[in-house]
Order: sequence, then C-alpha cells, then structure tokens
Amino acid sequence: MIETWEQLSNQQPRAAAMLKNSLIKDRVAHAYLFEGERGTGKQDASMLLAKSLFCLDSIDGYLPCGVCTNCKKIEHRNHADVHIIEPDGLSIKKEQIKMLHEEFQKKAVESQKKIYIITHAHKMTASAANSLLKFLEEPHAGTTIILLTDQIHKMLSTILSRCQTISFTPLNPMELSKQLVQSGVPVKKAKLIASLTNSVDEGLALQEDEWFAQAQKIVVKLFEAIKNPVDGIMVVQEDWLPHFKEREQMEMGLLLLLNIYRDLLYVQLDRPDEMVYQDREDQFRQLAILHSQKQLANQMNEILEAKRKLSANMNPQLLMEQLVLNLQEGFTLV
Repeated sequence: MIETWEQLSNQQPRAAAMLKNSLIKDRVAHAYLFEGERGTGKQDASMLLAKSLFCLDSIDGYLPCGVCTNCKKIEHRNHADVHIIEPDGLSIKKEQIKMLHEEFQKKAVESQKKIYIITHAHKMTASAANSLLKFLEEPHAGTTIILLTDQIHKMLSTILSRCQTISFTPLNPMELSKQLVQSGVPVKKAKLIASLTNSVDEGLALQEDEWFAQAQKIVVKLFEAIKNPVDGIMVVQEDWLPHFKEREQMEMGLLLLLNIYRDLLYVQLDRPDEMVYQDREDQFRQLAILHSQKQLANQMNEILEAKRKLSANMNPQLLMEQLVLNLQEGFTLV
C-alpha cells in the first residue's frame, strides 16, 4: 500500500511529480483521470492527494502530516467532504451520478473543498457518463473529481478530453519480485507472483492464499493433460471450472497457463533465469522437447486469444474446451 509521497515517487515517479507540482503551485485540476493496470496504486494516490488537499498541517505545500483530524478521517474513509463512488453491482448507474450532482450543490461541511473519487470509472453506464459531463463542463470552485480506471479505452472521449490524464505504469517485475522476497516470499515463488500482479500487497496476499496454491496445481494438471483432448476437457470440467468461478480468477488461471508455455520457450532459448516457475525447471526441461518454438508461440497466442474472448463474455466452459482443442493441435510427440 502506498501511504506517503516518498513511496509514490519510488513506484510511480512521473505521476508523483505531476501531482506534487500541481499541489506546490496551487494548480490542482478540477478533474483527473488516473489510468493504469490494477494494482499500480491509483486509489492510494487519490487518497494521498485528498490528504494533501485537506491536511491541517501540511509540510512544503504537499506533504500531509498524517496525524491531524482531516488526515485521520480520510484514512478511515469518513471525511464528510471526500466522497468515494464505487460500482453498484456491475456498473455505476445514472442515479449514483445524480446523487453527485446534488452533492455538488451543497456547501462543503468541514472545509472549502470537496473531492469525489469514482473507482472503476469505465463501468459507468452511458447515461451515467453523459450525466457526469455536466460537472466536467461546469466545474464548481474548490471541487476536484478523480476518475480511476484500468480500461481507459472504455471511457467516453468527451470525458477524456475534460480530464487531466495521469498514467500509472506497472512496477517492473524484477523490482516487484525483489520487494516480495524482502517481504518474506520464497525466491522461487516471487517471480511467479510478480508475473501476475503489480502490487506488493496483492502479491503477499497470493502467497498466503490457499486458493492460489490449488490454482497452480490445477493449471499444471491441465497442461499435462492437454496432449490428450479427452483428458484435457475432463480436467476443465472436473477441476478448472469449479475452481476458477469468477472472471478475474479465470484470467489468473489463463495467465498461469501462459507462463508455462513462456517458460518452455525460455528453456529452449537457454534462458532459465527468466522462468517464473523456478521450482519446476527440471520438469519443464523434459516437457520442452515436445514442442517447437513455433508451436509454443502459436500456443501462447491461443491463450491470449482466449483471454480476449473472456473479456468479451464468452461462455467460460465453451471457451476452455475450445482452448484445450486448439492447444492440443500444437502438441507434438517426439
């Protein structure tokens, strides 16, 4: 978790520099769009910005003290002038934005400022997004809105044009792996976890998650069964689908599977240091001879295509059964 400007500067130097500069020069925008992959610190940065704006005893114009009443209230998410809007179910609805409009008209309760943070902003319905445009076109003095998204391509261009966009980039996997090791994650697990998340906190949670430990076993089991399509589909039906129930879980399963094929390619290229399944190097060396480099590239493309289809809401069972058949076609016994 990012709690200080120093931490934000270490992990997101460009974003931190832009925000600090706007605070120091008192040129905070009325609307920001924080965009970047999940786990890159967007929400932490929005809360840090809120603390900096409301702190009663800030240092150098941007460093929140962390101990004043406002800082504590923001940290505990109960400051009357800091509003966080999250999806109601699968989307952010027009009624939620309508409530924001009503809040816009009210005076700030504890200060002269107001901040509105909308998480997963890409999940606004079309009517909600259009409703938000009114505020963006006619901003209220002392009011700042921060939109957070990991799918900027789903945002309306009219909203994008009215916000100052700040991009949050993924933490370098090697640096993330190093931080995970420093936090107690075994070296051979750190690389695998770092390939799946951009967050140290999420990585540490995965290390302790029994679901994740079981997920790794099921993915390897599926890979080993793929040479026989009947066995592969049986694993999908009996193990994969009952375990990977949610879309995010399915995405992680596909990434774990993709990493196996990538590791096999690294073995063939004699680059074992780049493998993420460090604890399975001997096993993968034996399996690598069953695939050509071209086949591995095609198989990785099939998994990426399955991930794309998942994002397009394809039926998970049909998707996985189709993937097993496509991967089996690229399997060669020698």
